Order: sequence, then C-alpha cells, then structure tokens
Amino acid sequence: MKLDAKRREYDIIVIGEESHLAYNRVGLTSFFQHRKVENLYLNPKEWYSNVPEGSLNYHLNTKVTEIHLEPKLVSCSSGETVPYDVLVLATGSDALLPRHTPGHDAKGVFVYRTIEDLEKLIEFSAERKGTHGAVVGGGLLGLEAAKAMMDLENYEKVKLIERNRWVLSRQLDGDAGGLVVEQVRDMGLDVLLSKRVGKIEVTEDNCVKGVVFEDGEKMDCSTICFAIGIKARDELARKAGIKCADRGGGIIVDNSLRTSAPDVYAIGECASWENQTFGLIAPGIEMADVLSFNLTQAKAHAFRKFKRPDLSTKLKLLGVEVASFGDFFADRDGPKHLPVRAGRKKEGSPDALHRLTDGPAPSPVKALTYKDPFQAVYKKYLFTLDGKYLLGGMMIGDTKDYVKLVPMVKNQKMLDVPPSQFILGASKEGDEGGDDLDDDTQICSCHNVTKGDVCNVVKDGSCKSIGDVKSCTKAGTGCGGCMPLVTSIFNSQMKAMGNEVKNHICPHFNYSRVDLYNIISSKQLKTLQEVMKEAGNDPESQGCEACKPSIGSIFTSLYNKHVMGRNLMGLQETNDRFLANIQRNGTFSVVPRVSAGEITPEKLIVIGNVAKKYNLYTKITGGQRIDMFGAKKQDLIPIWEELIKGGMESGHAYGKSLRTVKSCVGTTWCRYGIGDSVGMAVRLEERYKSIRSPHKIKGGVSGCVRECAEAQNKDFGLIATDKGFNLYVGGNGGASPKHSELLAKDVPPDDIVPIIDRYLMFYIRTADKLQRTARWLEALPGGIQYLREVILEDKLGICASLEAQMEELVGTFFDEWAEAIKDPAIRAKFQQFDNTTETLETMETQEDRGQTRPVDWAKESAKEDFKNTKWTSLTWQPMIEASHFKGADEAPNGISANVKRGDTQLAIFRVRGKWLASQQMCPHKRAFVLSDGLIGDSKDKLWVSCPYHKRNFELTGEQAGRCQNDEEVSIATFPCEEREDGMVYLKLPPVHELDGVLGTKKWMVKKGESGEGPFEKLDRKLTPNGMKIKGRKPMEARRQLVAAGGPAEVNIDW
Repeated sequence: MKLDAKRREYDIIVIGEESHLAYNRVGLTSFFQHRKVENLYLNPKEWYSNVPEGSLNYHLNTKVTEIHLEPKLVSCSSGETVPYDVLVLATGSDALLPRHTPGHDAKGVFVYRTIEDLEKLIEFSAERKGTHGAVVGGGLLGLEAAKAMMDLENYEKVKLIERNRWVLSRQLDGDAGGLVVEQVRDMGLDVLLSKRVGKIEVTEDNCVKGVVFEDGEKMDCSTICFAIGIKARDELARKAGIKCADRGGGIIVDNSLRTSAPDVYAIGECASWENQTFGLIAPGIEMADVLSFNLTQAKAHAFRKFKRPDLSTKLKLLGVEVASFGDFFADRDGPKHLPVRAGRKKEGSPDALHRLTDGPAPSPVKALTYKDPFQAVYKKYLFTLDGKYLLGGMMIGDTKDYVKLVPMVKNQKMLDVPPSQFILGASKEGDEGGDDLDDDTQICSCHNVTKGDVCNVVKDGSCKSIGDVKSCTKAGTGCGGCMPLVTSIFNSQMKAMGNEVKNHICPHFNYSRVDLYNIISSKQLKTLQEVMKEAGNDPESQGCEACKPSIGSIFTSLYNKHVMGRNLMGLQETNDRFLANIQRNGTFSVVPRVSAGEITPEKLIVIGNVAKKYNLYTKITGGQRIDMFGAKKQDLIPIWEELIKGGMESGHAYGKSLRTVKSCVGTTWCRYGIGDSVGMAVRLEERYKSIRSPHKIKGGVSGCVRECAEAQNKDFGLIATDKGFNLYVGGNGGASPKHSELLAKDVPPDDIVPIIDRYLMFYIRTADKLQRTARWLEALPGGIQYLREVILEDKLGICASLEAQMEELVGTFFDEWAEAIKDPAIRAKFQQFDNTTETLETMETQEDRGQTRPVDWAKESAKEDFKNTKWTSLTWQPMIEASHFKGADEAPNGISANVKRGDTQLAIFRVRGKWLASQQMCPHKRAFVLSDGLIGDSKDKLWVSCPYHKRNFELTGEQAGRCQNDEEVSIATFPCEEREDGMVYLKLPPVHELDGVLGTKKWMVKKGESGEGPFEKLDRKLTPNGMKIKGRKPMEARRQLVAAGGPAEVNIDW
C-alpha cells in the first residue's frame, strides 16, 4: 500500500482464517504477561480504518477452501467467492505434531504457534497448578515455549526435552549449545538431553499423565507442548494444481516469487525457494519487500530478485543473549560459498590422485574461538584460511558486535584488520554507535530495516523523532532489541544535518529546561499562566506532570517562595506538595535537619518522643540523620510543631534540593584528623539548605585522606589537606554511580564558599531537567577543564552574578515547616478527607524487628475494568462545599479534594472551569492518592497523573477512565457539578454498590498478597530447627557441631 500510494493500481483484499488482525508472532511469548492480542498487532485497529477508501479490505475468521485458477476466483468457508487479478499465498506453516506417537491426541498436548494455541495453554495450565509441564524440542521455538510455561507460574517445574546433546543445534555448536544449557538450567528450567519421546501416557479419560522415552525411562507431567518444527501449508496450492516441493513441502517459487500458476505468488513460510523453506521472520519480510516492489515499482525500475536470504539470528532466550550469523557451520559442514578470491585454486593444490592417497584436503576454514565460563560468554568466528574474509560465527552472552559482523559476511569485503581484533575489540564499553556501519547494514532483522532506511526518513524530513522512525520503518516494533542502535543512528543523522536533537521539556514547550530558566529569569515570570503565554505551544494549556514540577523548581530556585503557596502548590510533586516524602501506604516520612550529622542528646530525645507518640518507624539514613516513617497526613502539622518546639526544622528530604553534607569527626575528635570537617560541613549545610535545584544535591567533608565521609562520590565534596581542602565536584552514588572530579586543590577554608556558590548556581542555571551534577558535568563542553575556567578563572565574566544570586537565595531562607504551621490556609490541607474528619486505613501493617511498617505491595495491579462499570442506578449526591475550591480556576493545577462516601474514597477536581471526579484509588498499586496527582492536558483532553508511578488517567471525553500508559488498568469516573445550594454534587450509585466495587476495605493491600517474604528461605537456612544463631562465636559453633556429630567430625576446620 505504501508503494502503491501514488499510483493506486491495486485494491487489496486480505483473507485470514484466524480471528485476529495481523499480529507479530515473534512477540508471542510476551502474550503471557499482558494477555492482550492488541499489543501484538502489527498495526493498531485504527490504522485499518484510516487507509484510503477502497484500498484495503480484510476478512477475519474466513478460510480459503479452493483456488480457481482459470476464472481467477477463490472460494471461502463462508460460501463467498472473491475474484482476483493477482493472488499472493502467505498461508504460513503448521506446527508439527508427532502423530505416530501414541497419546499425541490426549488432553494436555499442545503446540506453540498461534494466539489460540496460547490461550488454550493458559486455560489448561490454570487447571493443572502444581504439576509438571514439558516442552519437546530444544530449538528457538522450544526455548520460547519453555519460557512461556515458566512465566505462567502454574507449574511446579517445567522440563525441556531435546533429542540432541545440546539445545539450539541448528544455530549453535556443542560448546555454545552446552553453555546455553548451563545458563537456562541456572534459571530453573530442567533440560533433558539425548531424549526421544516414545509414548505419551494418559489417564482413563485421555489426559496426559507422563511420557515414556525410547530408552524406557519415564517422566511424570500433566502438559506437553511440542515445538519440534513446522510444515509449510501448501495443501491449498496442491489442490489447485500449483507445483509444490515433494520433499519438505512448500509452494515452489522462482526468484520473483512466482508459482507455476499465472499471476499467483507465494511468500513466507509456505514458499519453497530452491528446495528450501524458511521459518524465520526476516526471509518472509524480504520476500514481501521484493514482491511488493515488483508489483508496484518495477514498471519504472528493474525487477528485484529474491536472493539467498540471510539466516542470521539474534535473540534473547530465557535471558540469554544468543546470535548466529553468516555460514555459522562452515567449519563443520564445509563452506556453502567462498569469496571469489578466497575460492581460487592455488598452485600446487592437491589433485584427485593425491586426495585419494593422502586423504581429504584440510578444511578451507579456520575458527577463532573465545570462551569465558565465568561471564558465560562464548564466541566463535569462522574465517577463510588466510584470515582475510569472515564467513560466519556464533555468540553467546555478548552479542553487541552482531550488527557490525553481519554486513561483513554479506558484503564479502576483504578484512583490513587481523582476526584477533574481532575478539579483543568486542569488549569495548559503550560502542553501540552506528557511525561505522554502511547504509545497507541491516539493523532490524525482524522487519529488514537497514541503516540507510533510518537515515533516509530523517533526511527527507518525514521523521523528526524516534516515534516517527518506528512508525515509518517498523524498526524496533518486533523484538525491540535494535532500539539502542536505531536511536544512536537517528541522533547521529540529526546532528549531521545540523538539526538539534530535541531536548524539549515536554510536548507543551519547544524549549529545554535551560531555555525556560533563562526565559523565566529574564522576563521575571512568576506563574504557570505567564510562562504558558510567553513560551508555551498553547497559551491556555494546563501543562502536565513533566513540565509543572520543572517550572515549579525554577520558580523556587529564582524567587525562593513557599512551595505550598497558591501559585506554586499545583506545580509540585506530592513530596513537595506536603513537605514530606510520600510512602507506599499513603503515609509520609519526616526527616528533620541534622546538619553534618551533629545532634545533641536533647534533640535525639525530641525525635524519640515524637516517633513513639505517633508510632513511627525510625531508621538512620545514609546522610547521617534520622528518618521517621508512617506519619499520616493529618498528623504532619502536630509532628512538626513538636519538632520545631524542640529546636529542629525541615531537612528538605522531600525536595530537589540540598539533602545533607556528610562529615567525619575530623579534628573535633579523631587523632588522624587534619581539618575541622564537622565545622566546615555544618557551615555548608546551613548555607545551602532549602535551595531548589534541577536534582537533589549531596555534599561531604572528610577531615583527612582516609575519606570516612566519602566526599568523592558527592555532588560537592571536600577532603582536608595541610593547606586547606581539595574540592571535588560532579560525583554521585545511586543507579549510575560516578566518582567526583577534582576542581581545585588546597583551597583555603575562606575561599571554599565563594567557589561552591558559583558552582551550584552555574549548575542551577544550566542543567537539564532532573540532571544530576555528574551527568551535567559530563555534558559540559570541555568537562572539568571548562568548569575550572568558568568557576575559577571567570572565563564568561559571570562569577559576580553567580555569587550575588546565591547570596540572595541564602538571605531569603525560611523554614517551610514553620511557615506551614503559621498559615491557616496551608494547615487546612493536611487532612485525609476534605468532607469529614473521619479517617480510613488504606493498607495493612505488620511488625518487623519491633517496629510497624506497611505490608508489601500485592503482586498484581487491580485489573478490573473500572472504566466500564455498569451501575444499577445513579443519583446526584451532595459531597462537599464548593467553597473548598475557591480560586481553583486561577491555580496552576486547579484544586482537588479527597472525599469519603461510605467506605469509598473519591477524588474531585476543579480545573479551568470544569468539574471532574473519579475514584481515589490508582489501580496500579492500589494506592488511594489520585486527588494529589498533577493534572495534564492536550488539546481538549485532561488527565490526572498518579503521584506514585505516573500512571496517567484520562478524566474527560469518551475515553474517560482510560490509562494512557498502562492499558491493563483503568479508573471509574463520575459526573460532577456545582449547584445553587453551594454544594458540589456527584452522580453516584447506592453506597452499598459503590463500596462493593471501590470500597477501601476491599482494595486495601493485605498481608500475604505479595506471596512469600523475600527472606523466608534465607531465614530458614540461618535458623535451622528454629535455633537462633545470631552472635554465636566460632568455637561455640564448633563445639555444637562436634556434640551433634560425634567424635568422627572433630576435624572440622574453622
């Protein structure tokens, strides 16, 4: 259709016997996770309705029963006949079932081929929980089927039966296949090698109960899935008299994919080309490309011919990276094709007589092999005898060079490096780029997409984002393994064209975070509405969960106003919104500031009294302070009042701001200390506390080179020297740890503050959204040297400005907790429900080591279709006074409320003149938090973003209740309006019905829903027979073992 878009020569009719639209069989295994066939569709349903009128028609659940070649008609099982001018047979193949094996037709025998096969297996497995499942066949499909059965989690054990001595015998040699066997066994899959099923044992009602192997050994199982190969579906063609292959089957086609019948073609697994059929997706895609080109473009171009396909494969099976490419068995079977130069007969090569007397000539292939059993990596590359040509190979564990090696084989280019470099160079880190690849290099084998295809759609302007590239070329829409390379090629091409790779903060702005900072600063903008009018794509937009927190952070970095003020609260994430970190059960953690980790006994007592009074779980943090967990929203104000009364203040653990400046005791106590690390750390933490930045900031000060404060993995860190302090910057721990870099040596204590002032302010001005100082420093042109020039040498002439701006922020400090306590409007926000003082528990708790904590999250989301709940009746009910929402239409996020009706919690929103309402529970983690979510918009669509994990639920339109980024979950929404009596009304079902669907008691997470605890197995090992061994000394353990085992065991060596 794409190739025929201009000519419009063809009206296409697709007839398929399955009940589904075309779907991706490569992704079949993922169906066991999401259970939605729509996720596998090659094109969404909407695509079919948006094609040009008349250009495409399709029939589902319709089987073609006969082809009539002379009148050019096909007969269907529905009784219809469909005429054709050109007929393309893409009937695929059937999974083989060993019909000679007794019991092959028993209940519990499956194949792994279609969605229907998987649905039957899923249904059957649910009735056989705790039994053993078996997969026969250790090829690609067999390993996929084994993974699928393991993912079902219904079988106690899954066993793979393979007739050969190793798995993947069609792609790998014995060493490589053996390594895969080791790895999949480590993942819990039982692998039985050199086994052939002789008989399937069945019960009286013909249900599978086990298998008997040909060697007489038996094995119990309730389910058997055969993955032993496929057979081309050529029966329709045979019936019509179209020539088919006698051996192996398949519809015989020539290089143009023509069959023996006029105007009839065959592609895919049903086609036999040069006596071969192909069970991989790539040859099928190639056939489709050749045929569609010839049917549409060959009138103006030369005909394309189908050539020997590349059977290279790169997959991830049961977590194991596996790849084979080119002529990967050339050392075993002899090379199928040699490059012309390498294949020439050399002078003095043995003639027929010498071959008879001296034996066969040595193989014209040499193998270069690398095996690392510790990292589970195996590579074998096959070269011509002179090492000048790469013929093929296989890889296990490390396959990142696959995409570079495949074109070397296909193009048969003479190598300009010795073969050893292929192994030694493969371990280079970060070498995922595509700059050194030719344009005809295939980068997506699922859809036969080359590097040139990606570059061309970027060059012609049709694709300006990665999403566009995926839509245009289909790259990354199969298995997805090529996306890092596709992204790299896209970025490189954009830069090569002089285009900036978009770094926009979100779809509402064509600006980065740095751009917005400068716009807001220069124009002194102070509200979201002002920013939208000045810089937004839609002046009336509400923004979204991505841009609001960034804009709020910029405001506070510039003006240092209270984040719970009317113009700012609606821009904050939930943590900043309530000045405390929200936790799993909807409660909050409270962290008072303990500058440099130094605290008096009196303050420790205050913390202890508060924690005890409010039953808070306490823990020492990595930043040398005390975290109190489990504080209810309605208890935060009284907790802060007691802490403030005891001389404490907010620790800003909830904000993207300075967290702590960690210190050792330095010269205060330590005999090795050469600098007052505590004194310096206290001064730095007190100076920079509360200042908002693009991401959190942590500091550290060590009193000597022993580095007890770990200052070299902080955003800024000092290590005392005999001349002052060495100052390090740009380090962090976390998910991507990085050592900090030395900015300045031997800095006198008096000069430390001005340098850090400049450094932090320069970071605040120029960093990207949510960019830590480590990544920011890496991205700076010139890196640490450039930073030295800016901060120490004033290369840009901005040091005075940086210092003055920091001084202004420091001079306007206030304690956010204390201000919240004083402000009646802010105090009123700290309650669970806005229409009652009643409270509800939202998650069960449990005792751990003498403290209370919430139970673990349930394994599954609440996947009920709340969106389409059918209520028996709905009536308008008054829920809350409209005055609660006063000023909502001017607030950046509107105003929301959590209201209680019966045992159900509901969220009400007033946003830009609209009343909206939904359930309060986010079904993803069954958390009752939606009223605290940020509102986003796009055109006339509004959504609320769950503050926990950013599930975005639509609140308006026909799809109200749909989750935009997780189709498995949805929410119920309700009509909402304000009436003349000053109340806000919701249209709701009766209380008992509402509670039955959305009640808090029904959905609160309960103990045991997460399954076995993470340490139950470990605890059983650590405490055999219930005996506590904590703290036992080695000699006591030895004496106990001797007593238990007798004199024979006295030689145990401790």
